[in-house]
Amino acid sequence: MSVETGIENISTILVIGAGTMGRQIAMTAALAGYATTIQDISADGLAAARAELEGWAASRVAKGKLEKAAATAALDALAYSTDLDEAAANADFVIEAATERLEIKTAIFEKLGVLAPAHAILATNSSTLGSSKVAAATGRPAQVCNMHFFNPALVMKCVEVVRHGETSDATVATTMELARRLGKEPVLINREIPGFIANRLMGAIQREALFLADEGIASIEDIDTTARTALGHPMGPFALMDMVGLDVIDFIAQATHAETGAAEDAPNERIAALVAEGKLGRKSGAGFYHYA
Repeated sequence: MSVETGIENISTILVIGAGTMGRQIAMTAALAGYATTIQDISADGLAAARAELEGWAASRVAKGKLEKAAATAALDALAYSTDLDEAAANADFVIEAATERLEIKTAIFEKLGVLAPAHAILATNSSTLGSSKVAAATGRPAQVCNMHFFNPALVMKCVEVVRHGETSDATVATTMELARRLGKEPVLINREIPGFIANRLMGAIQREALFLADEGIASIEDIDTTARTALGHPMGPFALMDMVGLDVIDFIAQATHAETGAAEDAPNERIAALVAEGKLGRKSGAGFYHYA
């Protein structure tokens, strides 16, 4: 039986996973005044997260974009732990941002069902896996949903809240309100669909852009220019894919195609070839474009 949880009951947040998304989600929560713990099985990963967040805060203060007192308060609100048992014990709201592998997520949510307080909401940041895949393992499926942040989470305003068939209205309402209190603009997806909203819209644009380039109709540069100057996009689809990471784009396509089996959702051969060459976009120095 689920325990109804209101926003007033949330003061402590646990973020599982110290990678790029996890650490930025945690800092977003800390800046909003929540006592926040980042949990990861890697002590080195936690150390890297701490160093990056401290550097980010110092840079924002130096540029006059963040008050020193606010930065200090946020950093003081952050805790780091390799012990999931301890970290989950007092969590009012959990956001899982671990590796996008179902068996790993299922094991985490099964543990959370036992370790987290009865009132805690358990959310996954997954951009590809609906929370219905892990909900039953918790023993409290009504308190499980997706809370999908976008990279970089400290900047991007959108959060996709996705309910599955058993997610309660109280869980949805609390998750939406928490997103607002984190300074985000949440959107509600009423039933699971592969890719949710943003990835489906982005995927449709990317497929057409790739078609235009593959057919020699226009260059990658000119397609990107058109998206920026005619449609008002901040960057073109190829530049965006390079920023996200071509390995991530390929993984999303694989996961979506595995769910739908639709030909239009199949991974793109050009992207797969670039990934095979180690050209992953900005993070590797080359993708559709070359980066210094």
